[in-house]
Amino acid sequence: MKTRIALSLGLCCLALPSVAYADENLFGYNTGAETLPKGSGEIYVFNTLRSDKGQGTYRAVDTEIEGEYGVTDRITLSAAAKFLTIKANGLLIDGYLPAAIDKGPRFNGLEVKAKFNVLSPALDNFGLAVVTSAEWKQLDPHSGQDKTEYEAKVVLAAQKYFRQGQIVWVGNLGLKAGHETRYPIADLPEGFDWPTTPEMEIELSAGTGLTYRVAPNWFIGGEMQYTSEYETEVGQERWSLFAGPTIHYGGEKFWATLTWFPQIKGGGERYEGQTGNLHLIEKTRNEFRLKLGMNF
Repeated sequence: MKTRIALSLGLCCLALPSVAYADENLFGYNTGAETLPKGSGEIYVFNTLRSDKGQGTYRAVDTEIEGEYGVTDRITLSAAAKFLTIKANGLLIDGYLPAAIDKGPRFNGLEVKAKFNVLSPALDNFGLAVVTSAEWKQLDPHSGQDKTEYEAKVVLAAQKYFRQGQIVWVGNLGLKAGHETRYPIADLPEGFDWPTTPEMEIELSAGTGLTYRVAPNWFIGGEMQYTSEYETEVGQERWSLFAGPTIHYGGEKFWATLTWFPQIKGGGERYEGQTGNLHLIEKTRNEFRLKLGMNF
């Protein structure tokens, strides 16, 4: 009888995805529905390289250091400090890139986040979570100039395991609202447009990802994300579609995810002389994101 019980428990464990998946970031840009177990925590370091606006030189690195804690088995809270490194020259864009710059890393702001798990993908056969966040920034992520920005965001995250967790799918729907104020800049080119009146923005996003476990602890897959931004006075101002491959390693205490995220197509505002069918004023041709996590 003891042998039968042990065998049954072992088969049940094999039939469920590994607990190491709990809030492990299998993707670079889309999030799953899992939360941390009660009393456990993680420390993350994220680095995102954004490069190439079609003209001149443009490279920016967004660095995020985040701590996350499982308050209950269904609620995870986190806080993050953000930093910006940016180098840009050879391209001026009204309202966005007013001058050449080479600075960083500089402190850029703080973010707090809460994730509530409604359905568990391991226990309920389909996962669903609500992620809410509030963020404050003091630098413009596109130009590196001084700017105060407040953002609130909510994301609906779905997740599904297939073939006993060998294949993992996620889907995200997001809504973000922001209020920003730029500060005056001295010695701008004559006639250059740099508005300093407060602005409101709303961003809608939709993303999905699929990944496959090719070896113990190793996943290879792909993801995509569509975003559309709207401003107070002009309606839809820009949209973009990014998609690319991702690779993930997940150990017992450490995990890492690397994603290449090129822009596939975009529209809306264009700077003078821009060619192609991408949105390159606020976005870039390529993004690379490396995420590192440590469990404790």
